[in-house]
Amino acid sequence: MKPFTANVIDILKQIPVGKVMTYGQVAKFAGSPRGARQVVRILHSMSRKYDLPWHRVVNIKGQIALKSDEGVWTQKNLLEDEGIDVSEDGRVDLENYQYQAESFIDEL
Repeated sequence: MKPFTANVIDILKQIPVGKVMTYGQVAKFAGSPRGARQVVRILHSMSRKYDLPWHRVVNIKGQIALKSDEGVWTQKNLLEDEGIDVSEDGRVDLENYQYQAESFIDEL
């Protein structure tokens, strides 16, 4: 496994219940500030295998980025079950719910 992928998995597992991170934020902390799309691919291909909290990752605007109605509904419900308010259009208030993960940069 490449170091970036391992870092992404480690970061994702540290997002606490009731918080979210953006794809770009995860990429930045994992060592590739322009690697948001790679984070998407890692989530898509490895979420089940590594039991990743995929639902705690949103786009830079705080929106659920999934395209299917079922996927949006599932992510919205999982976030709401954790106490995160999600608007009708699938947006999370990043000021209130974004995880500021600077603390684990030193660990990577």
